[in-house]
Amino acid sequence: MAGQHAGYQNEIYLQGLADHVPPFTTDPTRLEDVARDRMEPGPFGYVSGGAGSGDTVLANRAAFARRRIVPRMLTDATTRDLSVTVLGTPMPAPVLLAPVGVQSIVHPDGELATARAAAALGVPMVLSTASSYSLEDVAEANGDGPRWFQLYWPNEPEVCASLLERAKRAGYSTLAVTLDTWTLAWRPRDLDQAYLPFLRATGVANAFTDPAFLAGLAKSPQEDQPMAVLRWVSMFTGTDKRWDQLPFLREHWDGPIVLKGIQHPDDARRAADAGMDGVVVSNHGGRQVDGAIAALDALPEIAAAVGDRLTVLFDSGVRTGADVLKALALGASAVLLGRPYVYGMALGGETGIRHVVRGVLADLDLTLGLSGHRTIADVGPDSLRHV
Repeated sequence: MAGQHAGYQNEIYLQGLADHVPPFTTDPTRLEDVARDRMEPGPFGYVSGGAGSGDTVLANRAAFARRRIVPRMLTDATTRDLSVTVLGTPMPAPVLLAPVGVQSIVHPDGELATARAAAALGVPMVLSTASSYSLEDVAEANGDGPRWFQLYWPNEPEVCASLLERAKRAGYSTLAVTLDTWTLAWRPRDLDQAYLPFLRATGVANAFTDPAFLAGLAKSPQEDQPMAVLRWVSMFTGTDKRWDQLPFLREHWDGPIVLKGIQHPDDARRAADAGMDGVVVSNHGGRQVDGAIAALDALPEIAAAVGDRLTVLFDSGVRTGADVLKALALGASAVLLGRPYVYGMALGGETGIRHVVRGVLADLDLTLGLSGHRTIADVGPDSLRHV
């Protein structure tokens, strides 16, 4: 379809004829600065901050800047189709909304706003275990929209199995298991504010509504919130897992499983050997290891190592449609968009999310065509130069 997503550009220009301008910036690289003025310091630092000096956050963006798109001419790119199917999930474009926890610190509607916006656009959302609302409530808000579930792997097998069973019943089709955040990194922005929302019982809705979790409490979270929070913290943080534990997940999840946080090709090979369906090449947006390799720098080698054995996805540092195209060219089947849509939520709830996501999709659509491509499959390593 010509202008499948680029039509949003025309909508904005036509609104200008009535002297209307967009309520939020159309430049996703400016969203952070704009959102800073709308958010309290604690929540803003939690969303925007990275590990240590923030060097990995900067490295993610620098890696995109080093890759330059090489446009081709006279390719009949007027009509374009961005649709893909990833792990059985049809998508209007190769973009998912990344799992971001505790979204109610950004906007009262939190994950419910994300679910509604994603469903309206047909874009898959990936719900964090650390959601402010239960996975069932988010599924209801998402309706018929495509949705995946992200797992922070709890230390009690009974709680893990219960969460997975609930997610299956609620219509989450793919499991994304985050491996890189089994404990929190040294995050100065949060530490300087002494700000950790989980200690305020925010982002714990899935645990506080889980029967297996509640069975381990002498009193309900309403009766003894500090003890419930302590149980949550000890269960979801502080213990790394092992490769030989992966069969447990397969026993309790019959859909696709992807491992999120892969940054070394040998780990990607081990994921394939273990029968996983995909990996997400990610450094958690620079939030976990200061001085780590940029996720985009890790992507080509991982795609070459396992791209013929499992699905390779990508996140970390993505801001624009051009960024999405670059990650696709380097071997990703789809890209997870994180901070930009959260800043959109801060600016305007569901409306802000829809605006940001539509803008990224329009940018991707236009960049795809103007660089001489008609479909996502046309994009490859020869679409870029490394400078």
